[in-house]
Amino acid sequence: MSGTTDAATATPAAGVPIPPVEPPPHGLGVSLPSADASAKTQGTFPYAADLWADGLLWAAVLRSPHPRARIVSLDTRQAAELPGVRAVVTHADVPGDAGHGRGIADRPVFAKDEVRYHGEPIAAIAADHPDTARLAAAAIAVEYELLAPVTDPQLAFEAEPLHPDGNLIRHIPLRFGDPEAVGEVMVEGLYRIGRQDPAPIGAEAGLAVPRPDGGVEIYTASTDPHADRDLAAASFGLDPERVKVVVTGVPGATGDREDPGIQLSLGLLALRTGCPVKLAATREESFLTHAHRHPTLLRYRHHADAEGTLVKVEAQILMDAGAYADTSAEALAAAVSFSCGPYVVPHAVIEGWAVRTNNPPSGHMRGEGAMQVCAAHEGQMDKLAARLGLEPDEIRRRNVMATGDLLPTGQTVTCPAPVAELLHAVTEAPLPDLPKDTPAAEWLLPGGLEGAGEPGAVRRGVGYALGMVHMLGAEGADEVSTATVKVSGSVATVICAAVETGGGFSTLARQIVQETLGVEEVHVAGVDTDQPPAGRACHGRHTWVSGGAVERAAKMVRTQLLQPLAHKFGMSTELLQITDGKITSYDGVLSTTVAEALDGKELWATAQCRPHPTEPLDESGQGDAFVGMAFCAIRCVADVDIELGTIRVVEMSVAQDVGQVLNPRQLRARIEAGVTQGLGAALMENLRTTRGQVRHPDLTGYALPTALDAPDIRIVHLVEERDVVAPFGAKAVSAVPVVTAPAAVASAVRAATGRPIGRLPIRPQAAVAQSAQGTPQGVQG
Repeated sequence: MSGTTDAATATPAAGVPIPPVEPPPHGLGVSLPSADASAKTQGTFPYAADLWADGLLWAAVLRSPHPRARIVSLDTRQAAELPGVRAVVTHADVPGDAGHGRGIADRPVFAKDEVRYHGEPIAAIAADHPDTARLAAAAIAVEYELLAPVTDPQLAFEAEPLHPDGNLIRHIPLRFGDPEAVGEVMVEGLYRIGRQDPAPIGAEAGLAVPRPDGGVEIYTASTDPHADRDLAAASFGLDPERVKVVVTGVPGATGDREDPGIQLSLGLLALRTGCPVKLAATREESFLTHAHRHPTLLRYRHHADAEGTLVKVEAQILMDAGAYADTSAEALAAAVSFSCGPYVVPHAVIEGWAVRTNNPPSGHMRGEGAMQVCAAHEGQMDKLAARLGLEPDEIRRRNVMATGDLLPTGQTVTCPAPVAELLHAVTEAPLPDLPKDTPAAEWLLPGGLEGAGEPGAVRRGVGYALGMVHMLGAEGADEVSTATVKVSGSVATVICAAVETGGGFSTLARQIVQETLGVEEVHVAGVDTDQPPAGRACHGRHTWVSGGAVERAAKMVRTQLLQPLAHKFGMSTELLQITDGKITSYDGVLSTTVAEALDGKELWATAQCRPHPTEPLDESGQGDAFVGMAFCAIRCVADVDIELGTIRVVEMSVAQDVGQVLNPRQLRARIEAGVTQGLGAALMENLRTTRGQVRHPDLTGYALPTALDAPDIRIVHLVEERDVVAPFGAKAVSAVPVVTAPAAVASAVRAATGRPIGRLPIRPQAAVAQSAQGTPQGVQG
């Protein structure tokens, strides 16, 4: 045995004092680990696909194999007669509203007369075995009359109506300043953004259980349970009180996460059979049915003076909503509002449209609208720099906005907007070593270790991008959230219907209560629709609104706790403080524990948080539509094989304004994840279609970035300038790096190749230099 001793088991010598055990750090500003981290890593976290119930039936959905067709006949008799089949439901079996949708209720639960996209549900089956359900779905006889699909959004304006509501969902004609203004220098560009899929790790799943009162409970990974409950109740023809949505574990969400059609099918089958019904979607179904990022076509014209100061921006933005509206009107508002980027632009003429096609459905996804226009306006800034002979960072520096400047919507930027500071931080950050500077290190060529390229064909490019997003809802959306905080003994409980989607709300809620009440053990209750609504989990709203509600409730409990003590000692509650579970007065006269002060009582309080109101954009695209904004700067260093067009992103340097850091480790993880998702949109993620037919709807045909694709992500600067109207002064952090990263990658590839790079994801042929001449290998461009 060696002479060393494990410090964890060592016994101190006699007479040697044992140092006190320090309590684990807690509260705001601490990297508190996630409460469910252990369960997720050990595989015991309860996802929807893991659920079970006695008497369980299995569901399957028949989906359209065509992007557009008229349903001539639908015969379910053969399917219904199969042994083990308990129910078959179609459009005729929907007792309530036939239409549903996140924004506009224009999507049928089941197609009735016409299918409008590949994968649209036509019928659902419940059977005693999943294979039986799938066989029954295949046995349904559908006669189609094929119709020519409209898949080019540019043709949607002149095409016959694809929907009773028409093809145009929304048109925003923004006018700001003088539309006749011109600059001495003008550059134009055409940009195309592909269809990025959320590609959740866990495909959609759910369980519906009938209730004795004739209602139904739906267990699913919903990110907005109250909205889903209301959709379901309307479709089932029930009062909302008779439909309950219980949120199961959400395996990460970068969009709406759930296809509401799955929940509606499950509920109808459970009500019809009187039995619990479960559905676990296949990966193919997941790709076909949930919402994707809007494919977008953008035409831009930038005007500037001879010094590079922007004079006017003209743009046309066309967003492909797919077959139904979903949140396309909201995405278009963001795209038009942020079309000029975080720059001072005195004049703007922007036309934005969202149209229906027969392509897969589009909807909410991180940074919707803002990501597409960021790729375009940053491409324009690179073109303007090249035209004027300026460095890409310099043209941006001359035009960045600051607090007090105006958006092209006429709204004043009242929140902190340290864009110049962010740009300076990434510009001054050290550049990564060149291969020639580290000859002993293995240099990964673009294309990976087995890449076929030659080092002599590799060029290095350095690119920049500035991006911005809005936080919370927009255009008059009511962002109220409600939370309850209870304290009993040495344990506190938070009840709030804010869904934990990976953004860290559950951890933040614990930290808020720990900070306010000094109680270390804090539990966050599960979410269901018996609780007051908290809204959907996007745009960082739970950090702001739900976190604000938790803080207010905790402070109300704090007042209840301290008032008796303050009254007893003849002082105000402001003179008492709670630290590490102890209550002390400013003069040291009072010192007691929180548990002693409670004296066996349970204290609780409920509070709401509602940010200041916003307003819809008017007929000229003007209005105070947003509560707050967040900004980001990214410098990308990329190596490009200019003969093969292969790209390796070497490093992404990030500077971001975050308001206040509430959990350092969690914040950095969110930024790194956002950059990686943006990298996927820049280089590989595109759900491809052929005349509306989805090609390879699986994880072999749809490429996602892996650990081998992720570059070195360096967070070089975080600006902690509190937003005074936000609880804690914090800002959302995950969406803005998703928005900014694709534009930065495109900028680096432009620098390496001299090519315009107007399409995302970047195709290899677009990264092939037009001539063999270029920056010598090993020299930064």
